[in-house]
Amino acid sequence: QVHLVESGGGLVQAGGSLRLSCTYRIVSFHRYTMGWFRQAPGKEREFVAAETWTGDKSNYANSVKGRFTISSDKDKNTVYLQMTGLIPEDTAVYYCAFGPFFGAPTQNAADYNYWGQGTQVTVSS
Repeated sequence: QVHLVESGGGLVQAGGSLRLSCTYRIVSFHRYTMGWFRQAPGKEREFVAAETWTGDKSNYANSVKGRFTISSDKDKNTVYLQMTGLIPEDTAVYYCAFGPFFGAPTQNAADYNYWGQGTQVTVSS
């Protein structure tokens, strides 16, 4: 079983920064992938970033590469998404997700089995 709770969303002006947190509780999994996805109104959920449980492999959507960074702190059971250079197009509900370990961080939402409740990020122009 996996329990995920996101926090850190809010309203920020374009060019600003936010850090999202996802605190997780995992039972019976030793190797896994943590991901961040987002869904804007009227749009499908899209991949943002992912990291393997080892923390040494990460993957980013082209739209956020160079602006967003995924990281984790296993002592705190928390995965972070540091977002900088935010633009209005980043406005969405952001979800953290948990899935099996495939060797490389997957961008496919269907590969993730557990999802948090989401946190709203709004970027004003």
